[in-house]
Amino acid sequence: MAEKRHIITLLTDYGTKDHFASSLKGAILSVNTNVDIVDITHDIAPQDVFGAALVLRNAYKTFPRFTIHIAIVDPTVGSERRPIIVMTDNYNFIGPDNGIFSYIYHEEEVNRVIRIDAPHYYRMPVSATFHGRDIFAPIAGWITKGVDPRKMGEEITDYVRFAIPQPQVTSGLIRGHVIHIDHFGNCVTNISTNELTNEIAARNKVLLVNNHQIARFCRFYAECPDGEACALFGSAGLLEIAVPKSSAAQLLGIVRGMEVALHYAV
Repeated sequence: MAEKRHIITLLTDYGTKDHFASSLKGAILSVNTNVDIVDITHDIAPQDVFGAALVLRNAYKTFPRFTIHIAIVDPTVGSERRPIIVMTDNYNFIGPDNGIFSYIYHEEEVNRVIRIDAPHYYRMPVSATFHGRDIFAPIAGWITKGVDPRKMGEEITDYVRFAIPQPQVTSGLIRGHVIHIDHFGNCVTNISTNELTNEIAARNKVLLVNNHQIARFCRFYAECPDGEACALFGSAGLLEIAVPKSSAAQLLGIVRGMEVALHYAV
């Protein structure tokens, strides 16, 4: 019977111009060649831990159960920040303990978080500036070889997590924030159908952002006239501001962190 192939994903701010991303793959394959390695992205903005956390949140559930997700945006590599494994019923996550797994802690049932302390599984010598290649990647490889993550260090409970920004709902008003701007310039908010319910969506409403009023709500991008700003729920299940065939961020002067206010009839 053929050995089961495992999936390991990579999400980093390494870019693709240098050797960094390919070195992760080489370090994994040096431990186990019987794996499928998938790039989520290497184009996270440098040192943008929050942006990485959100992209990971939007991608990880699309992979088969038991996929190992390596997420590395690590501006304090080499310091006292801890390398960790986050174990859930469905996936394992490997990376630095700097908040990059905050959405995982919020959305998944976490069984335990392990502080990695197992030098015999590392790639030697360990570079103080490249733990991705020398610690995280080989640790993932050894897990696919059947090594129990619980043997790679002690459990911790004081792992770093940042507060997930939550929309505020009052009568006639939903306040949220732009939490991501995607490759197309669509502005993703933290408003979901938990706040903008079908009942509220059926009422008269207007979305305000950066002194712009958006009154057109669509089901898909092509439903909105070219050049006109509209709001719709995107594939992440979050309300987006979009301008078809253009960048809403550029046209409306929107940046991440900006407040949005959705006023609706009561």
